[in-house]
Parts: sequence; structure tokens; C-alpha cells
Amino acid sequence: MEKVTFFDPETNQPVEFAVEEETQLNGAKYLLVSDGTEEGDCEAYILKEIHTEDEEVLYEMVEDDVEFSALAKVFSELTDEDTNVSF
Repeated sequence: MEKVTFFDPETNQPVEFAVEEETQLNGAKYLLVSDGTEEGDCEAYILKEIHTEDEEVLYEMVEDDVEFSALAKVFSELTDEDTNVSF
């Protein structure tokens, strides 16, 4: 399983997530990531790929409610039947 490292802006500490699924919407790339827990429920997040001026690729949490709801619906269709994306 692919992993991505996210830097928490509050603690400035790296947090590693497992990439569960990815999609593109309106020209932007989004990742559905989890804390990597294999058993039971786990926390999942939607990250948006951002390109800086020097072409560095960063990811930020999707916080806009409308954008998040639309992406949650897309990811729930893309994931298998054992995965429940709730929002």
C-alpha cells in the first residue's frame, strides 16, 4: 500500500498515511487516506494535491464542506463494498 507523509501544520510533525484511493476532480488530484489501521474502523481524510511555485508537490486537508461532501460521494463509489465513507 502506498504511503504519503503529511506535515501537521499545528505540530509541524510528519504524519504518515496509507493511500486508500485517488481521483481527479476539476483538474485537481485528491487522495483518500487513512491512518493505516487494518482492523475495524479507522480515521480517513481527503487530501488535495497542491503545487508550489517551484513545482514542489504538497497535500492539504480538504476543509471546505461542499468540496468535501462532493469528494466523499466520489470516493464512496470508488472504494470496495467493505469500505464505508461517511461524511
